Amino acid sequence: MFRIKTLNKISSIGLAQLNKSRFVVDDETQNPDGILVRSAKMHDYEFPTALRAIARAGAGTNNIPIERCSEAGIVVFNTPGANANAVKEEVIFAMLAASRHMFAANKWVQQEAAAGGDVLTTMEKAKSQFAGPEILGKTLGIIGLGAIGAKVADAALALGMDVIGYDPYLSVPAALALHREVKVVTNLDDLLKNADYITLHIPLNDSTRNTIGAEELAKMKGSVRIINLARNGLVDIDALIPALESGRVAAYVTDFPENEVADAPASSACPTWAPPPRRARTTAPSWPPRRSRITWPTATSPTPSTCPTSAWSGRAWPGCA
Repeated sequence: MFRIKTLNKISSIGLAQLNKSRFVVDDETQNPDGILVRSAKMHDYEFPTALRAIARAGAGTNNIPIERCSEAGIVVFNTPGANANAVKEEVIFAMLAASRHMFAANKWVQQEAAAGGDVLTTMEKAKSQFAGPEILGKTLGIIGLGAIGAKVADAALALGMDVIGYDPYLSVPAALALHREVKVVTNLDDLLKNADYITLHIPLNDSTRNTIGAEELAKMKGSVRIINLARNGLVDIDALIPALESGRVAAYVTDFPENEVADAPASSACPTWAPPPRRARTTAPSWPPRRSRITWPTATSPTPSTCPTSAWSGRAWPGCA
């Protein structure tokens, strides 16, 4: 009988795959043979002596100490592509919400109603402040054309958008599977200069951290809308805030909100960061040094994994993220 500990709530559909005659699953086991995890951070987690495997319900493994697992002989698994459709739908929602100021509009209605105002009357005068661009005919830039990025591309094309994709490790099978109308570029600058919306679907590691930094923001169109539902750390927040304040970035949508922009409009499910109120600065913004064009490594995870291909279209990434 194998003892499995859950560090997060795991779908009952997934748990049903474990034969009850062979596995005991709970969140209290002190010396489990295996661990099921979603977002819980395990870098400071003390490995039980019986632990043999860790499985993450998700594509990335940056919350799991891969090197320490390798040294201890603990196998790490992940589930790339399992939530691809769900993330695709959230990206489409995020684009619409950022364009039409849905979060701010909803907040305004709630405040008016709470204050006892006649919402129907005041809305006619106030709704123009929540007007925004339609996504029809706009250009979406997708960084990472893996399982999620490809689905986002298809959905955006169906909505009448033009799509530019960038993936330095796009495999031939993944490229052939892309819709023929997706324009794949080999230089990230070509995407940054032409996209009205940018969405990231890449793993987080040392070489992808701050993929969107001061240099990249400076190359973007004005009023670009950035969506990051992939990983915290892919966007340099210190560089982002001035870009939001200046209007170069019209909105930043993420599910990894940070304290630096906690005063910006947000939603519990998918916060959207619009330009926060201007505030006095005691020091100049911290801008990272200029970097050469971004590249990503192709090293595979040091531990066995169920993902011979990652979210990056056919290449295994560090930690199979």
